[in-house]
Order: sequence, then structure tokens, then C-alpha cells
Amino acid sequence: METVTVDVVSDVVCPWCYLGKARLDQAIASVSDDVQVTVNWRPYQLNPDLPPEGVDHKAHLAAKLGGQAAVDRAHEMLAGLGREDGIAFDFDAVKISPNTRDAHRLIRWALTHGPNVQSHVASLLFKANFEEGRNVGDPGVLLDIAEEAGMERPVIAALLASDADKDAVGAEIDMARGMGVTGVPCFILDSRYAVMGAQSTEVMANALRDIAKTKAEASEASKA
Repeated sequence: METVTVDVVSDVVCPWCYLGKARLDQAIASVSDDVQVTVNWRPYQLNPDLPPEGVDHKAHLAAKLGGQAAVDRAHEMLAGLGREDGIAFDFDAVKISPNTRDAHRLIRWALTHGPNVQSHVASLLFKANFEEGRNVGDPGVLLDIAEEAGMERPVIAALLASDADKDAVGAEIDMARGMGVTGVPCFILDSRYAVMGAQSTEVMANALRDIAKTKAEASEASKA
């Protein structure tokens, strides 16, 4: 069985990234008999200049999208798509647009416990923000999520209170932008192919199968 590595460049306050994760998870499940998939989560910030305490979500989004009517249309569409993929978006519950740097630090630290824990932390952050209206820029919320994922709360508390990995997260974001990533989600498959946007489960599954097939054929050719 071939292994395909997927690097997911995303931000936890991006609804399309949440949809993309749900569809990727479904795609991975559908190819599990043929392809082994390893997922790594990479940081991106849609709003890197927000203050640590965040800003009023509704005012921020209305200014960004060009008015409340545009926001309402986007939310209605996303809510419908979310229902199809098992996501219960509750946009009215979201009160704060946070700075997500610390959330990305937490995702980075979660990888020390393995990719499954990292993906679990990403899921918990998306759900906290979009379904529960919790402020994922709040250290207390991040500590609760870390603990729920099986990470050591005192360790994460000490890390969050420090500058640990702030520069590393920033460097990864800069690298993604340098590679031409201007929007998220972006799925980088085996460090060679990029799939932009929250593509359908079928598109993602086919991409995983195609890459696994190419790798298997290359492996066979090298033995000939």
C-alpha cells in the first residue's frame, strides 16, 4: 500500500477550511483500503493583523465582505454546504474574530503527540469556533481544547505564556505565501501537487488514488 502525505495549509477561522477538512476526512476513509494517508496541518492567517484580544466578529466580517447582506448570503450558502458534510455551522454564535497565531502554535505542538492528535486538535478548534462560538484566541479555550485532546495542560499553559514557536509559525506562513498560497484551504499532496479550495470528497479521493498509483508504478519501474 502506498503512502500519500497531505500538508493542509489552513486557518481555523476559515469556514471553507472546515469544509475542506470534513471532505478530506471522508476522502481518506473512502480510499483507506488502497492508500495510507498521513496529514500534517500547516498554519495560515487570514487576519494576521488582528490584536491578541480579537475584534467584534460581525462588524469585522461586514466590513471585509462589503456589508451585512453579503455576510448573510455567504452564511446561508455555507450553512447548507455544512449540513451536507456533517458540520453544524452556528454563525450567530461567533462573537469574536480572533488572532489565530496561538491556535496555530497549539496545532504545531499537537504534532509532537502524532498526526492523529494534531488532526483532532484542528477539528476541536474548528468546532469550537464555528459550532460553539468559543473564542479560539483565548488562552483558556486553547487550554481546554489541548486537555480534551490528551495534551498536558500545565505544559501547554507554560508554552502559551512564552514566545515559543511564534517565529516558527510566522516563518511557515511566509513560506506558504512564498509558494504562491494566497487563499486557503490549500492541500499539498506529497510535496508536489497542490489542490486549492474545499474540493468535493470525490475530487480529493481521486487525487489521492492517482498519486498512489503513480508512486506504485514508479516503484515497479525502478525494480525492472
